[in-house]
Amino acid sequence: MKPNEKTRRVMVGNVPVGGGAPVAVQSMLNAKADDVEANLRQIEALAEAGCEIVRMAIPKRACLDAFEGVCSASPLPVVADIHFDPVIAIEAAKRGAAKLRINPGNIGGLEATVPVLDAAREAGIPIRIGVNAGSLDQELAARDDLELPQKLAASASQYAKFCEENGFNDLVVSAKAHDVMTTVRTYRLLAAEIPHIPLHIGVTEAGTQFQGIIKSASGLGVLLEEGIGDTMRISLTDDPVNEIRACWTLLAALDLRRRGPEIISCPTCGRCQVNLIDLAAQVEERLRSVKAPVKVAVMGCVVNGPGEARDADIGVACGAGSGAVFVKGETIRKVPEGEIVDALMEELAKL
Repeated sequence: MKPNEKTRRVMVGNVPVGGGAPVAVQSMLNAKADDVEANLRQIEALAEAGCEIVRMAIPKRACLDAFEGVCSASPLPVVADIHFDPVIAIEAAKRGAAKLRINPGNIGGLEATVPVLDAAREAGIPIRIGVNAGSLDQELAARDDLELPQKLAASASQYAKFCEENGFNDLVVSAKAHDVMTTVRTYRLLAAEIPHIPLHIGVTEAGTQFQGIIKSASGLGVLLEEGIGDTMRISLTDDPVNEIRACWTLLAALDLRRRGPEIISCPTCGRCQVNLIDLAAQVEERLRSVKAPVKVAVMGCVVNGPGEARDADIGVACGAGSGAVFVKGETIRKVPEGEIVDALMEELAKL
């Protein structure tokens, strides 16, 4: 069994996390915390992109009414993200949160957590213990005998043990760093030390879209291939919708989950006689409304044509200002360059 098949299952709203359930995809809202409509609009966009769990920060008690309004109208389960004030966590549990996310490094200590556990138990919702490298418990952070992955894993494990000793078992744990290998080593330790608790994986503060996706795919790809991770977020300084697209693309690349098309396209070279870069971009844009997990090939020449992409469901192999549209490796029609995208989409609709 892989590690994520051994974890205890918890429910975040109607989304199963752990116990062999598919890796759940999530993101975080970045609209103003007191603007109900703005947050709901963002949730709708995230849901359309394939988000399954959404997290919302509650920076102050005055935002609790807005949080309640979002929870009551959201099509997705909403996780309350709380720092510094355990009272907000207690209130969020009463106001519709599907899960609480608290940080042991800044929530006020172990004893301050007990009423939060009681509130979550009363509401019937799980808690995510979220440890970050930048907000470790001061006593652990000061230890010279431990490396950072050990500190992160120890903080999360100790806090989880405290919760379980107080009779609360509906837990999810995360322990993130902005450094890829620190993150990987930390989660490997957690998978060994608390194998029964579902893990939320991610590289925190990964950066803007290009860097963030590469860092996240590097670290999370390693973990997911090892069977570590029950739910995930790719954190980007960008539109949260792009986090969801990146998550699904990574899961599909690892053959773990598929949602929507996969594009197979070759790098251009001197043999290419069409504007392949623009062509592939047009196909990608048109495919965003397609939900079927089909493979679509956009190939620049006969060298990388139906032969190399024979496992694609549909595709085009381009020649001198034209393209041969093929299905399952068999050419079905030839069209001028300007008609390639429309022809491809027409044939895709027939599948």
